Amino acid sequence: MQPLQGKVAIVTGSARGIGAEIALTLAKAGAKVVINYVESKAAADKISAAIIESGGECLAVQADVSDPVAVQRLFTVAIEHFQQIDILVNNAGILVFKEIAEISDDEFDRIVDINFKSIFYALREAAAKLADHGRIVTISSTVTRLMLPKYGAYAATKAAVEQLTRIFAREAGKRGITANIVSPGPVDTELFRSGKTAADIERMAAMAALGRIGAADDIAQVVLFLVSDEARWITGQNIGVNGGII
Repeated sequence: MQPLQGKVAIVTGSARGIGAEIALTLAKAGAKVVINYVESKAAADKISAAIIESGGECLAVQADVSDPVAVQRLFTVAIEHFQQIDILVNNAGILVFKEIAEISDDEFDRIVDINFKSIFYALREAAAKLADHGRIVTISSTVTRLMLPKYGAYAATKAAVEQLTRIFAREAGKRGITANIVSPGPVDTELFRSGKTAADIERMAAMAALGRIGAADDIAQVVLFLVSDEARWITGQNIGVNGGII
């Protein structure tokens, strides 16, 4: 039997990049997957088609997770379609790759809304709507442990959601729900490459003990473990998946 057979998973921001790979990986493991997107309908449809072709079940739902009403609708639609939610992966996020002095008020508000408030809204919904013994994984970043220029606002939002997730793990533990954090290092995605030169990417690859930037599947496999029954005694933890960058 597939390890996630009979489970239903919501993966936010799952039309592209790490989120898309997580959605595909959970579906291959037997989960019914809710693919969340904001504007990338064509990309979400492509991931949906790949899941269906491999024999899986999925539902693509448009919802801006920085909007609390949209997050509430995302959870409601998932339950109406699949009757339950067992797994939540908080993946949606953006990167503003600028020095703190260069970030505008609008850019700061946007990164806080998408990277921080969206996780708060999703956890609040999960507190009432996730099944007992459910699993939550929040995607953070290794940059919270480093002092990298141009990552100030991004790192601040990720550090905030780490603490939010840890406290949620304590609050939801009475229902057998686990909540953990995965902190990738540099991963070869459109988000990571945005605003960076080839020299930037080479320098960051050289920081890892394994001498490369990661692949989306490197992250998805760890998420799969954390949402499986094998990880039932792991909660409130932050797993660095970064090739030994720190």
